[in-house]
Amino acid sequence: MRRRRRPVRLPLLAVSVALGAGLLAAPGGAASGAAAPDAGIADYTLSVDPSRQGPAISDSMYGVFFEDINHAADGGLYAELVQNRSFEYGPADNAAYTPLTAWRSTGSARTADDAGRLNARNRSYLRLGADSSVTNSGFGNGMAVRKGERYDLSFRARTDEAAGAPLTVTLRDASGALAAAHRVTARGGWAEYKATFTASRTSTTGALTVAAARPVALDMVSLFPRDTYKGRPNGLRKDLAEKIAALRPGFLRFPGGCLVNTGSHEAYDEESGWQRRRSYQWKDTIGPVEERAVNANFWGYNQSYGLGYYEYFQFAEDIGAQPLPVVPALVTGCGENQATDDPELLRRHVQDTLDLIEFANGPATSEWGRKRAEMGHPEPFGLKRIGVGNEENLPDEFFARFKEFRAAIEAKHPDVEVVANSGPDDAGSVFDRAWQLSRENRVAMVDEHYYNSPRWFLENNERYDSYDRGGPKVFLGEYASQGNRFSNALAEAAYMTGLERNADVVKLASYAPLLADVDGTQWTPDMIWFDNHRSWGSANYEVQKLFMNNTGDRVVPSEASGTPTASGPITGAVGLSTWATSAAYDDVKVVAEDGAELLSDDFTGDADQWNTVAGRGSWAVRDGAYVQSDENAEDTLVTAGDKSWQNYDLSVKATKKSGKEGFLVAFGVQGGRDHYWWNLGGFGNTRSVVEKSVDGAKQTMVEKDTRIETGRTYDLRIEVRGRQVSLYLDGEKWGSFTDDKKAEPFRQVVTRDEASGELVVKVVNAQDDAARTAVDLGTDRVAGTARVTTLQGDPNAENTADNRPIAPRSSTRDGIGRTFTHTFPGNSVTFLRIKER
Repeated sequence: MRRRRRPVRLPLLAVSVALGAGLLAAPGGAASGAAAPDAGIADYTLSVDPSRQGPAISDSMYGVFFEDINHAADGGLYAELVQNRSFEYGPADNAAYTPLTAWRSTGSARTADDAGRLNARNRSYLRLGADSSVTNSGFGNGMAVRKGERYDLSFRARTDEAAGAPLTVTLRDASGALAAAHRVTARGGWAEYKATFTASRTSTTGALTVAAARPVALDMVSLFPRDTYKGRPNGLRKDLAEKIAALRPGFLRFPGGCLVNTGSHEAYDEESGWQRRRSYQWKDTIGPVEERAVNANFWGYNQSYGLGYYEYFQFAEDIGAQPLPVVPALVTGCGENQATDDPELLRRHVQDTLDLIEFANGPATSEWGRKRAEMGHPEPFGLKRIGVGNEENLPDEFFARFKEFRAAIEAKHPDVEVVANSGPDDAGSVFDRAWQLSRENRVAMVDEHYYNSPRWFLENNERYDSYDRGGPKVFLGEYASQGNRFSNALAEAAYMTGLERNADVVKLASYAPLLADVDGTQWTPDMIWFDNHRSWGSANYEVQKLFMNNTGDRVVPSEASGTPTASGPITGAVGLSTWATSAAYDDVKVVAEDGAELLSDDFTGDADQWNTVAGRGSWAVRDGAYVQSDENAEDTLVTAGDKSWQNYDLSVKATKKSGKEGFLVAFGVQGGRDHYWWNLGGFGNTRSVVEKSVDGAKQTMVEKDTRIETGRTYDLRIEVRGRQVSLYLDGEKWGSFTDDKKAEPFRQVVTRDEASGELVVKVVNAQDDAARTAVDLGTDRVAGTARVTTLQGDPNAENTADNRPIAPRSSTRDGIGRTFTHTFPGNSVTFLRIKER
């Protein structure tokens, strides 16, 4: 995942207006030169050729990717209601955490990390004095309980009191008791105590209290709803699991993501000093929950591993999905970018991966198959694919280690396919090198990840048309269009028609991230949102569900007319900015193509030609330069000039004074969220790109490995000619691009569902105008009625807990024949299921 983007805030077809028109669909325009007789109607044609065969579509093409980001596991899919149940929270997880985070106490309550602990991996426990209590507030606003539902309590306790330690456990909210209290007496050494609460009323702000009459030690204080998904103990929150299951995913990729390949690769043991910032290692996560390791989650909180590999495999089986685990490759990604050079540690991780496959597939008589059977699943889980690594920015170092994993897996488990990856972007030097290595070494499948603007998805529908049919297959493991508005979902839907059309290359695809807690979000957008008692699917979820439930078995070749385009030059003012960096700019000049000077500023006076746009940073003229001095401020854009400027040269001298990155020089500026900028020394000074921002959603136009030195002055020049841009660094051409891709709003694909005997005509109309479409199915052997499912709404609409404006509507459509005309509403996704005879 790249640096977080802000959500998109505009209808799709507005995107190019701010950046000089570009190539965009003309509202109300007619296709193929025909006239558009009605305002708000665009005319199209769609022709199907059922006599030809397109590519077969894998049963597992669409799946889900679960990563513990946005508190997706503890407090989310994992149904445990007690937060910090084993008192393991600490500053290694989050600077604000203590072992008593989420607990409040009366009397004497303190945690201990000593030989009296429950077990070696469960390092901390609670010492509760006489006449003292602790109360856990759960996750979010509290523990949610429903009247009549049962909740299973368990905890470990020990006491040195000869008469035992009487304990009273209550479940309450501010209005009083939520269930009858339970009283038990703890005696002797560590033992487990259990009880069940039946909620007497519904509440979303419950809290669990344990009160002790005499001194006692406590650990693993747990409260689980009995009604988990499929009724499984240590199970999953039912509403979230059901929403995932309703997608009918073909695979479940887990457990990440950045938490797989960041941190130390050492074990959780005494030798490593009980290292808490570790890559996700599967053996830490199986067996009794009280004996599992804990970890500092990459996203800034604690990870209990109560939801571990066994639970992931079981969930995949429960929802009919193939499991697709990802293991660390000993090359960190996600900004850490370090290769571990330790042959013995590499051998251990390779062996761990072989053991994982045995855990999933081995007979119950094998070492690791026996452990699976002991956990309750004697039959194999049927693992077919495994990913090694995630978004490594060091492709050569990654691939050297990947080959070790692949060779060992192919030797012992030749039926398991090993998946590589191409880094964190859709293009660039890392992407190109990773793909080169994958092709040269005949990798079976490459995992691509990218998060781009809605316009990028509209422009790149043909991305996979040109991929080598004989090369590695594509797993599009993470993608999203940087927002949860319907406009984002429409762009993704349009793109998915291209994925299906190229189903011979794109074998797997999953939107990301899957889950987000509204009370603790690190990344947007997300497919499914939740709080402590509700969950709802985003507009993106509704699109994914529609495609995943109507995929079909084979593509039927089809063609559609396009939307006429209106083109124009890149137009806009100029700007200067920084990101977590202090920099000085001088000698800014803008010269028109005919030589006329549009702007000249050497900052010998004030900066009255410049306007603060972002309202961030500390800009001032100092020593004859324009200096932004706050090295913590991000996106500090200031602009000068006219929004109507076009065909000009921008030159500037730039010096990095301090900080993490380099310079941001903007052109084609229409506003703080609509512009291009040359980002030199970006992403922690690891690479340089030109980015196009449309309402804050960015896409990369060109990329290089350039890094910026502190204290050195660079001469920058940007030539803008029409939609062609050339960039020069210290007099040498650095790169160029032409921004002329068409953001086509009308996309379609047709598939055949063999089981139902239906053609599935899928049409996306990502524009305000309705699309009146002359359809030719290429055969008379069709039923006269079609089943229709439509998603339609305001492109700015967003589903929430209380309002679901984007939801499927079902209907029937008569008058179907070889040819018919159907008007697809503006801003809609429409699926027509037509029976073949």
